[in-house]
Amino acid sequence: MSGRPHLALGPAPYFWGEPALVDFYDTAAKSVFDMVYLGEVVCAKRRSFPLEGWLAVGRELAAAGKTVIFSTLALLEAGSELGFLKRLIANDEFMIEANDMAAVQLVRGHPFVAGPTLNIYNPRTLEVLYAQGMVRWLPPVELGAGTFAALHETRPAGVQTELPVWGRMPLAWSARCYTARHLDLAKDQCGFRCSDYPDGLRVRTQEDQDFLVLNGTQVSSAVRCNLLEHLPQMLTLGVEVLRLAADHKAVFEVAALVRDVIDQQRSASEAYRQAAELTTDDCSDGYWIGQPGISRAAAGENAQP
Repeated sequence: MSGRPHLALGPAPYFWGEPALVDFYDTAAKSVFDMVYLGEVVCAKRRSFPLEGWLAVGRELAAAGKTVIFSTLALLEAGSELGFLKRLIANDEFMIEANDMAAVQLVRGHPFVAGPTLNIYNPRTLEVLYAQGMVRWLPPVELGAGTFAALHETRPAGVQTELPVWGRMPLAWSARCYTARHLDLAKDQCGFRCSDYPDGLRVRTQEDQDFLVLNGTQVSSAVRCNLLEHLPQMLTLGVEVLRLAADHKAVFEVAALVRDVIDQQRSASEAYRQAAELTTDDCSDGYWIGQPGISRAAAGENAQP
């Protein structure tokens, strides 16, 4: 691999509110992350900051030496949301991560990151997005190592690859708010009850197994993707950016573990084990190894030097 991969902190998916987010991004400014993604990707009603507030956070992170990218909503539903998207894209300070095709159309001709919800499954899609201005892409959550490696190798020249390696996996998006529905509330009169669940609303099976997490209009996995044991493979492939989800405060400790593996200060298997102990979620590498996403390879099977 040419060069050291960068570490990216994904956008925060939960409704934490302004004070918690200020503290979170203050920590991010002092962390080992090279890149920080900001903005609301789940629900347009969640306005922890107005646009100028988000831009102010971005400027503070940029002053701390971080590359700042603003993520767009994964699902647009109203004209007001399209208007906000246009204002966000019109900012002349920070790059955009486009998470739906409306954002791609509006940002066309300017450099942008193609987010994981654009569903990039083949080289032709990469070529089309590259022609629009894409400079980096992320794979869908369920893409296995073999298919990912093939796309990574055939991406257009000059395009970077960013790979999620830790965090809960977003599985579905809907115009319906799952949290409001669970609480028997109308979506437009939800009272922002998702703020009562800063870790999401867990769904368990009849066998009492953690299965899903409801987060407004988003459904994610209850298991946490943990690919730290596979980091040597990713380094061999030459992945330029490794992303960690901003869905738990332990992300900063996990990022330090990833950096240690990159710098050969810690083994990948040790980093995996330590990261697994930082949250109460079960870990998974199922999609990466071509298995159901909820699964995890047998202990030690993926051990790397």
